[in-house]
Amino acid sequence: MARRALKHRNLKRAALATRFRSEREQLRAASKDIHSSEEARFKASLALQALPRDSSPSRYRKRCNLCSRPRAYNNLTGLCRLHMRIAVDSGVVPGVEKASW
Repeated sequence: MARRALKHRNLKRAALATRFRSEREQLRAASKDIHSSEEARFKASLALQALPRDSSPSRYRKRCNLCSRPRAYNNLTGLCRLHMRIAVDSGVVPGVEKASW
């Protein structure tokens, strides 16, 4: 089980990422625009660097919905591999079977 502080920090990162999403997209587009001047692109890249570090969506970590485990996360179900196996064995996840060769 993850500590509450880690879960809370991750929730803050998700909120920051959604709050600064449009501004970040505009600045990234301005810094990559080949038709604008070099000075304007440089200013856009500086403004992009001035945004909060945790507002980047790559800093957000997806976690298991049941135990908040950060590793072996399944994007389809929102569970880690341990809880995914339990769900598959009990038949909760439709269309998934245990492999037998």
